[in-house]
Amino acid sequence: MIEEVVLYSITDRIATIILNRPEKRNALNPEVVSKLIAYFLQASEDEEVKLIVLKALGSTFSAGADLAYLQQLQQNTYEENLADSENLKRLFTTIYYLPKVVIAQVEGHAIAGGCGLATVCDIIFSVPEAKFGYTEVNLGFVPAIVSCFLLRKTSETVAKRILLSGELFPASEALNFGLITFIKSKKEIEKEVMNFARRLCETASSNSLMITKQLIGQTTNPFLEKSLSLAVHINARVRDSDDFKSGIAAFINKEHIKW
Repeated sequence: MIEEVVLYSITDRIATIILNRPEKRNALNPEVVSKLIAYFLQASEDEEVKLIVLKALGSTFSAGADLAYLQQLQQNTYEENLADSENLKRLFTTIYYLPKVVIAQVEGHAIAGGCGLATVCDIIFSVPEAKFGYTEVNLGFVPAIVSCFLLRKTSETVAKRILLSGELFPASEALNFGLITFIKSKKEIEKEVMNFARRLCETASSNSLMITKQLIGQTTNPFLEKSLSLAVHINARVRDSDDFKSGIAAFINKEHIKW
């Protein structure tokens, strides 16, 4: 029996979407991205669902792109990379524009695309042990699409620091940067997320939540679509560069690369 890469359930008006690739550190690939989009849209259209929790099984929230996917990217044409970049953009914008509140429950490291996945959620709970980071520059890549959202959550100074360094940073710094909302212990986080979600369900109007989320998005990101369109093309173009191909080859072969 083949395990589903993403799980979906509903309890007490709360839809839970779970990354289910713990053996792959919940790495992203086209199948995972497509499943996530489908489940978020399903939850959005379900009148029995008021809000959504995104979480992951295992010790890592998401380590970004998986190895097989990275190998495939090296062979892609520009047009294929453009289509793939559009798909990642669709995942992030689906969550960002979704008319229902999305809460991320981060109980392990969130790296590269995995960090982007957490970044676009509305409310982010994290355990103190989790590390965050956009490591793309270390692979000869660029965090193009997620930068469009990151720059609205934090300052240009902080964005440059974490995007250009490619370093991992602890949840405490992520909180200071404005990237996450709460830090809760491993023992408490499940209960705290559910308490927060149930409180919203019981005390807030669905229509008010939707319009407030839309208002925040539209007033803080008036040029988001234009930025994302540019980012998608940059994403595809960089994947065709020699630095990207060298960086990915070194990463796959576990070799040190001197830039």
